[in-house]
Amino acid sequence: MGGMAPGEKARHWHYPALPGVDLLRARYIDKTFLRHTHETFVIAAVTDGVEVFHHGGRDQYVAPGSLALINPDTPHTGRAQGPEGWRYGAVYPAVDVVSAIAAETTAIRGTPGFTAPVVEDPYTARLVHQVLRAADEGNALAADTLLRTAVTRLLGLSGGPLQPRRTRGAGARVAARARGVLEERMADPPTLERLAADLGTGSFALLRAFRDTYGLPPHAWLTDARVRRACRLLEAGTAPAEAAVAVGFTDQPHLNRHFTRIVGVPPGAYRRERAGTRSLSA
Repeated sequence: MGGMAPGEKARHWHYPALPGVDLLRARYIDKTFLRHTHETFVIAAVTDGVEVFHHGGRDQYVAPGSLALINPDTPHTGRAQGPEGWRYGAVYPAVDVVSAIAAETTAIRGTPGFTAPVVEDPYTARLVHQVLRAADEGNALAADTLLRTAVTRLLGLSGGPLQPRRTRGAGARVAARARGVLEERMADPPTLERLAADLGTGSFALLRAFRDTYGLPPHAWLTDARVRRACRLLEAGTAPAEAAVAVGFTDQPHLNRHFTRIVGVPPGAYRRERAGTRSLSA
């Protein structure tokens, strides 16, 4: 349960020479990514098939030679357009990585971000795959150079100041307090009714304020947050079964199902890749 479907293959890994950057190479057929967010940027280049992801209120289509560009904390989904599935490679640079590149190579003021979710640019799509190849080969100079070149080019094509969500007033404050409670009680969260009562508001008012502020309803945000925390535990060497209980999933199959539908690989495979990285950097 929660594994890869027949014909699907994916690798999600770190390369120590690219700190603050996750790497992914994948071939998916039946995969459907839940609506979720990333703490990092997503730069994904499709090579075969067409990926469809819901972003900004509508479906976006990424064909071969195009890239999906997703800013941090931006809700989105992901699936294949057709039965043949899709193949792609992706880099997930942290905010400080992209900010450092932007400060050196662009005139963007403030935190940089992408203004368009899809860019057709075969040249940069090839650069993304060259980053992955260089990481596979252990070529640190090439991997770093190619990554910086790709990010700089994309910021030139579709870059601008990252726009925060425009949520103000009492609703935003209540949503922030609710998020704090859920982070603190991740393994034993209250019901929506109890949470709203404790915060002095109504259930539907809290639901609306939370979705407006974070782009997801509280229960979906909590699943997302649990998977993120599980990632950190797995990176530290925690066994998947222990990580599942620690973050509030009922058991390892429950973690497997949600983890694979958000991260793209099972938690065991994710942990094994990080174990290899730890041994290389030790």
